[in-house]
Amino acid sequence: MKNSATNALAIALVLGGSAAFPTAGGAGSAAATDPVQTSSAASAFGSYDPYGDFSADKSASIEELFLPWEDVDLASLPLADAYALQRGRSLLITVEPWTWSKDWRITPIELRNGILSGKYDANMQAICNLAGAMKSPVTIRWAQEMEDKNGRFTWANWAPKDYIAAYKREVDLCRKAAPAAKYMWSPKGEEGLEKYYPGDDYVDVIGLSVFGLQKKDNNETGHDRTFAEALKPGYDRVAGFNKPVVVAELGYVGKQEYVSRWEIDTRKSYSEFPALTSVVYFNQKEVWPWLGDYGLPDWRVTQHVLP
Repeated sequence: MKNSATNALAIALVLGGSAAFPTAGGAGSAAATDPVQTSSAASAFGSYDPYGDFSADKSASIEELFLPWEDVDLASLPLADAYALQRGRSLLITVEPWTWSKDWRITPIELRNGILSGKYDANMQAICNLAGAMKSPVTIRWAQEMEDKNGRFTWANWAPKDYIAAYKREVDLCRKAAPAAKYMWSPKGEEGLEKYYPGDDYVDVIGLSVFGLQKKDNNETGHDRTFAEALKPGYDRVAGFNKPVVVAELGYVGKQEYVSRWEIDTRKSYSEFPALTSVVYFNQKEVWPWLGDYGLPDWRVTQHVLP
């Protein structure tokens, strides 16, 4: 979860180029609708970077934003557009359909009913109106990890038909305001994710979440997992959709050797993952405890090497 502060937007850099995202033309301008081409070239590497650890990287080509659609100051979005435009970068905007204030959250049933009834249309419309006016290319990622069952997200683990209806509603709204924006459907990578697939017409790129926690690896498998080992289950589950694949959230914590191996492996090319175009590092501390008494893993690059 990315709720680092209420009424704040965190800009993150996705380092290097990626065919999974638009690289020319604005969100409000005409854009080609051809399928995005992928290859087995080494994946572009990037990060959600609220601390600015990657802000000076000259190869950055995408800015990532996380924002709720309630209790947020959207005046920051044009500033993000200007920042990205100045650096020749496109924008990936993850929209979380709730408030980051835990005291004001509604139940999953209330959220579902509210979205499907149109109660929150204005929330999405406000974001998409700004996205459509941006000069930078834009990709929208709405309500990620919808198949997750651990209770983290209010929109997760709904009946698949309800989530699909909600996802399509938001994309349809956004397309009217931002016709050139791309759309990322982003499951966690768990078993059963295919039930939530909204259809090819509503997905330009697929995002996955891949995290490596050395202690958890050894407790569950008896060895250090590699990046490829962690990615494979989710990748195999989405490969049949024939869309570009991005690791939209990446993190790893452990001893120096473990972290160094993941750093190297996430920049490799993999013939077994031909649709993989880029990985995005989540440069933040967790705010939701991991099941199994693992606490709050700190994925920040300044903290993720353990003594």
